[in-house]
Amino acid sequence: MRSFNRIGLFSKQEDPRIADTLVQLHTFLTTQDFTVLTTHTVASFVGTSPSFTDQELASQIDMAIVVGGDGTLLQVGRLLATEDIPIIGINLGRLGFLVDISPEKLDEQLHAMLEGHYTVEPRTLLQTEVYRGDTLLGSRNALNDVALHVRNDVRMIEFDTQIDGHFVNTQRADGMVISTPTGSTAYSLSAGGPILHPGLNAVVLVPICPHTLSHRPIVVHSDSVIEILLCESRNVDSRISFDGQSNLDLLAGDRIVIRQHPHKLRLIHPENYDYYQILRTKLGWSTTPP
Repeated sequence: MRSFNRIGLFSKQEDPRIADTLVQLHTFLTTQDFTVLTTHTVASFVGTSPSFTDQELASQIDMAIVVGGDGTLLQVGRLLATEDIPIIGINLGRLGFLVDISPEKLDEQLHAMLEGHYTVEPRTLLQTEVYRGDTLLGSRNALNDVALHVRNDVRMIEFDTQIDGHFVNTQRADGMVISTPTGSTAYSLSAGGPILHPGLNAVVLVPICPHTLSHRPIVVHSDSVIEILLCESRNVDSRISFDGQSNLDLLAGDRIVIRQHPHKLRLIHPENYDYYQILRTKLGWSTTPP
């Protein structure tokens, strides 16, 4: 008995380079007698009708296939995680830490996975609330990271950090990246943070260009509640970004509360998936000589 029957296809918005892969994928799935539903973007490439918005599609499928790069999967993943819908990623981007099936092996790998030869990997999400006084400015989810950074000027932000109600420090920096293990190979890594295995129940806080060099990245349990307060003594226009795809503008005195989201994203990998092989390939690490 198949694990999945109704498959939704998602893709990078309005990118004609993916048309051939989408047509190949749609043909493969329909010839295997799966029910295939598509977003408006995918439908414009493969000629299907009817089509749906991402939100409409999420309520009608039991598995999703995302064609594009990591950015596309991040966007779709935030939506589908709360619906507990697993995702397969087909890589048409650049690095592709999350989308691990290549178009060249699409039929071979996908056929095996749809026949039950796959592994499921849960990935942590963060949920963030931003307050100005007692007013909630907004709430967002992130699969990679939440990043506090300067908005316009090249100036440092001053902010206090608390973890589980305990004061950690006050620091001046260009900002802070609060990253899941998934995001530890993204902005966090560029800012000097460690690579975290995606199976860890952990979150890393990485200062961006701190004024005091003793302010180093710190790894905490994913159950921790992280609070960041922008100091009123230094009124620098700043912004908070979620996976680099949505933003909220901040003022001095605003408070940011970050905690683990109650849902996890479920990524589906080929049966022979090897995280360390992904790191070697994507980061150009050398291998042991024979």
